[in-house]
Amino acid sequence: MHQSAFTRTLRTIAGWLVVGAFFFPIYFWTSVAFRDAKDIFNWPPIFFGFQPTVRNFEQVFGISLGFGFGSQETVTPGGGNFYMGPRLWDSIVVASFSTVLAIVVATLASYALSRMHFRGRHEFVNWVLSTRMMPPVAVAIPMFFIFKQFNLLDTYTGVILVHGLMNLPLAVLLLKSFFDDIPAEIDESALLDGASRWTIFRRIVLPMAKGGIAATAVLCFIFSWTEFLFVLTLTQTGLKTVPVVSSTFVTSIGTAWGNMAALGAAAIVPAFIVILLVQRHLVRGLTMGSLKQ
Repeated sequence: MHQSAFTRTLRTIAGWLVVGAFFFPIYFWTSVAFRDAKDIFNWPPIFFGFQPTVRNFEQVFGISLGFGFGSQETVTPGGGNFYMGPRLWDSIVVASFSTVLAIVVATLASYALSRMHFRGRHEFVNWVLSTRMMPPVAVAIPMFFIFKQFNLLDTYTGVILVHGLMNLPLAVLLLKSFFDDIPAEIDESALLDGASRWTIFRRIVLPMAKGGIAATAVLCFIFSWTEFLFVLTLTQTGLKTVPVVSSTFVTSIGTAWGNMAALGAAAIVPAFIVILLVQRHLVRGLTMGSLKQ
């Protein structure tokens, strides 16, 4: 049945409205980063036509108008230090290395769960799923005392370990589903040809599952990038990630919305870059469920 031109036009308009509804908050938040306080609090609100400024980014990243480095101690009258360059770097380091840690461990574990049959395998999978359901606040305090005992508070190692463990159950379950979609007959044929299990995993299965690995890595990176409670609990005066330091924009004289928006707009960029780098594999990973034995 052919759709009429009116129906196609109506669906196109509806699609653009949905896209606009999702992207307008991102545009508005980013535009706040380029506004003076008078434009931010103007009523009725100004959506377009305001005079842009980079002052908020100068304060947050310690740069000058000539794109050189300025003061790194941008202390406001309300008592907040808005220099956030190191905090953005902390987030990048923690999210990147915790994602690598989770993917490496989860890839090995999920392949074993997908291909090797042993007693209690299904119960083990259910246990992995149950750990993901556990609220983080239930383990945050015990982890604080354990990490304090091993001198891991305020360290990259400590936060990376926690975020890796936090993402591990999700990564194992997702990657197992991707490995399940790869026909087991491929492994059996390679075994008959004399290949070892490690060779099959490294040279055959991993290249076929790289789309699923990319999709899982993106989710792990985003979850680590936005995690709040563990970083708040396990760090004191040293490293801090973007979600935690955002609270410092609330000072005794009010909330610095422009500076907060500048940090938020900058924080979107690394996650967006990660998605762009793996987008080719990401699309394939999201459609791997269509492959059946």
